[in-house]
Amino acid sequence: MEFCVFTEPQQGFSYAEQRAHAQAAERLGFDGWFRSDHYMRMGEGDPLPGPTDSWTTLAGLAVETSRLRLGTLVSSATHRHPSVLAIQVAQVDAMSGGRVELGLGTGWFEAEHRAYGIPFPAQRFGMLEEQLELITGLWDAEGPYAFAGKHYTLIDSPALPKPAQRRVPIIVGGGGPRRTPAIAARSATEFNIGFQPEPVIAQKFAGVRAACEAEGRDPGTLKLSVALPTIVGTDEASLSRRAAAVGRDPQAVRNDGVIAGRPDEVIEKVTRLRDLGAQRVYFQLIDLRDLDHLELLGTEVLPQVRDL
Repeated sequence: MEFCVFTEPQQGFSYAEQRAHAQAAERLGFDGWFRSDHYMRMGEGDPLPGPTDSWTTLAGLAVETSRLRLGTLVSSATHRHPSVLAIQVAQVDAMSGGRVELGLGTGWFEAEHRAYGIPFPAQRFGMLEEQLELITGLWDAEGPYAFAGKHYTLIDSPALPKPAQRRVPIIVGGGGPRRTPAIAARSATEFNIGFQPEPVIAQKFAGVRAACEAEGRDPGTLKLSVALPTIVGTDEASLSRRAAAVGRDPQAVRNDGVIAGRPDEVIEKVTRLRDLGAQRVYFQLIDLRDLDHLELLGTEVLPQVRDL
């Protein structure tokens, strides 16, 4: 299994804090460091210092880390023209020496779009499908590239630059019953389901496997992953403190849609996720300033689950 850190920097964290967190994750042996792609805080709390752009951040981390996989979980199809995104990802991949992964989704946070004047179309699945085809087409093209779709048109694009990797991993996720699994089966290297209890995870994994079979694709070629809020404490006091710090009820922090508890409980949860078919787990850590939390996860849990 693979184990990555998943962060939400729009909740009020600077680039310097993200860098410290990513470098600590690398030192502790995590496989990757991923961040959301949002421009506005969600929920109550201090929004300062304000948002950081995901791909600008990852460009910095590309040269300030050496081993970690780096990516978005997930970039919004509404935030960038796909040609621009293809150039950004290819450049960051080159800067990192081939360690980038692109998570791409339809986008959902309408208030964020209103706040920054970003168009938020009602129908976005078609945009996402075209973006996936266009981006990978630009990377794969050996000469001028053209694309004619409902949402995007490219004429004689030089299709440059190219990523360092022969194939940048593409992550598609979501809970939709039909279109999301179908898109993942056609275009993704990884399917991710987040913030769901174990029975739903099992159902979504079965659905995307069936979608692969319908597309004539071997389901075994699609990596399956889970992203869940993670709160770990050595005792009830530290667990409650960490839950309260990120706005969760300390009395109800343990539930099926969260990785929470003492290290032994977290190990048991990860084992169950493996048994459901998860090949990669994203530990969502909200408080990037709590490096002791990351240290606990990396020293007391990661070595125990590494060989699952």
